[in-house]
Amino acid sequence: MAFVQIIDYRCSRFDEMQKLGEEWEAAAADTSTTQRVVMGRDRNDPDHFLTMAFFESYESAMENSDNPVTQEFSQKMGALADGPPTFYDLDVVRDEVR
Repeated sequence: MAFVQIIDYRCSRFDEMQKLGEEWEAAAADTSTTQRVVMGRDRNDPDHFLTMAFFESYESAMENSDNPVTQEFSQKMGALADGPPTFYDLDVVRDEVR
C-alpha cells in the first residue's frame, strides 16, 4: 500500500532550508526510497510549510527514515526550523490522477 508522510513545520530561513533539501537530494540520490517530494508554502503565513514525501509503502518509508543520510538531514532540518515539526503518517487509500 502506498504511503505518504507529511511534515508540518515553520521556518523563517527558507533559503537555507531549500539549500539543505538540495544537499540531501544529492547525498541520498542512490539510497533514498522516496518516490516524490512536494513542498508547499502557506500563502497566508509565509513561514509555514508542509513537505509531502511519497513512498511505495510504509516499510519503504521506514527504510528511508533509517538511512544515515536522512537522519543527518532530519537533525539539520530541525535546527533550521522555528520549532519542532509535526509528522503525519498516511496510508494512501485513494489516489486519482486527472
